[in-house]
Amino acid sequence: MIRLLIIDDHSVVRQGIRQILADIADIVVGAEATNATDGLERARAEQWDAVILDLNLPGTHGMDLLKQLRKEQETIPILVLSMHTEDQFALRAIRAGASGYLTKNSAPDDFVNAVRTVVSGRHYVTAWLADRLAREVTGDDASKAAHEQLSDREYQVMMHIASGKSLKEIAGEMNISPKTVGTYRGRLAEKMKLTTDAELTAYVFRHHLLD
Repeated sequence: MIRLLIIDDHSVVRQGIRQILADIADIVVGAEATNATDGLERARAEQWDAVILDLNLPGTHGMDLLKQLRKEQETIPILVLSMHTEDQFALRAIRAGASGYLTKNSAPDDFVNAVRTVVSGRHYVTAWLADRLAREVTGDDASKAAHEQLSDREYQVMMHIASGKSLKEIAGEMNISPKTVGTYRGRLAEKMKLTTDAELTAYVFRHHLLD
């Protein structure tokens, strides 16, 4: 029996997963968590065959939770199930230790296949993601976009800026000080050679990074 821990703050997503698995005899949802703190506690409390993780969590970004889970439990398969398209977070998730990346608009059969794949010890990647990973291995960076140079924190700050949030609002959402947000803001601007918020926002929309 494959027991899953779901960490997602959207009840409709959690219910949807249960419905998908209703006719799958050997895969069950063992527990649910709606935030990073609860998810980490449940992950520590029991042995799970796989964790299904959302990236948009209240208080703590799913990427930070992913890294913490991977640090504490090196072998547990973690399948990221996200609203974000692959070009936004898939590479970053795999680099951080995810066993697979799937978007929430994927077909139910793809979800079941992804779960079985990661539980078997393999990575679940689409053709697009496999190609990007291959490019990294071979050093073919010709198509590498400027935002891929950013750290995960810098990338998160950029996305918040593009959403129209102030440094104070970003600090509150990321649980860091406004000064630290400003530091990340300066670093990402230097790396991308874009100085104003308007330029950063235009870049994000031009590359379709914001849903």
